[in-house]
Amino acid sequence: MTHPYKNLHADQYWSSGMAEQAPGLICPTRPSSHKIKATDRVATLGSCFAQHIGRALQAGGFNFYQTETAPAWMAPDYANTMNYGMYSARYGNVYTPRQAVQLFTRAFGQFAPLSTSWAGHEGSDAVVDPFRPTVQPGGFKSETALLEDRTTHLAAVRQLFMTADWLVLTLGLTEAWQDQRDGAVYPLAPGVAGGIFDAETHAFTNFSIDDCIADLRLFHKLVQVVNPHARIILTVSPVALAATFEPQHVWSATTYSKSVLRVAAETLAREADNVSYFPAYEIITSPLNGNTYLADDMRQVNALGVAHVMRAFFATYAPADVQPTPADTLAHDMGVICDESRLDNESVSGPKIEPASVFDEAAYLAANPDVATALANGALSSAQQHYEQYGQFEGRRLKSEG
Repeated sequence: MTHPYKNLHADQYWSSGMAEQAPGLICPTRPSSHKIKATDRVATLGSCFAQHIGRALQAGGFNFYQTETAPAWMAPDYANTMNYGMYSARYGNVYTPRQAVQLFTRAFGQFAPLSTSWAGHEGSDAVVDPFRPTVQPGGFKSETALLEDRTTHLAAVRQLFMTADWLVLTLGLTEAWQDQRDGAVYPLAPGVAGGIFDAETHAFTNFSIDDCIADLRLFHKLVQVVNPHARIILTVSPVALAATFEPQHVWSATTYSKSVLRVAAETLAREADNVSYFPAYEIITSPLNGNTYLADDMRQVNALGVAHVMRAFFATYAPADVQPTPADTLAHDMGVICDESRLDNESVSGPKIEPASVFDEAAYLAANPDVATALANGALSSAQQHYEQYGQFEGRRLKSEG
């Protein structure tokens, strides 16, 4: 007997694609036929998780494209506090597809929001930018200073859209607050980081799947008009909502947002040849991880999770000759885990293996070939060392099943 599900690729079956994989090696995507060259200008924008992508690109020797950089007189540490280098331009968080469209239309003079500035915090004469309210710590000293900075900022955004070779857009939310007068979307509700909330002017919205698909299609079309050769990588942030304005549990609201964004991203990726989807969300939320990729608040992604995402990102989009070896990658991740395990090692609960006689090193290495590679390359002193310090917290198997 034969049927359509015989002889598929190994990653299309749960057993070989998930159950038989080491958690740290799950890569739920396939290598892209389009590779990022070292000279390609790779721009990032989106939710807070997008910051990790920019840093990793830079650390990996790629061209993290930045069109809005700190002035020459500004010391690097101070520039960081002023939010330079967070993304490719100083636009702060771009959470929703609608915000991405709005950023483009503002940069190219197609939309000029009615709201130009917000009052800063009470007791301060400073003003903040409604569309990047936290990008200037303490706010701007005057509206004139804000408008001058905005002119420079939007010129940098224009240059970015026109000249980037790759745009990596990380989608984070469907919830937003809008100005009912002109439909302008804010990254934060007025009153949170400046401004005054007015129920007559400001309205909550939770974008639907149709909204998000339409916005992503429009964003793609706009970018193609000014930069037809650019390629777009869409990803969904695995960071949960900090709060929801919907009258429901925050986890249900998070599930809605991520599901809608995931489907919208997939829709555009299937429609457009120059758009692809990268599964950062799936990597962090994989059941194999057992939440080991989340910080103590169970919301933010820890260093180990970021390392796994970027390892998979490079495996997908980087040329083969710049791929890290499994041993190098594992050793790097272990260094991150080691730092964390030292902080709270005594309070970690879980199975402890004390006497070496009860630990079958050969069986552990057979079940975890990446550990065997790391051991062979000198990144480990023993298989038991890996299990005691890292493997038990990653959900590693002590032996192969069967």
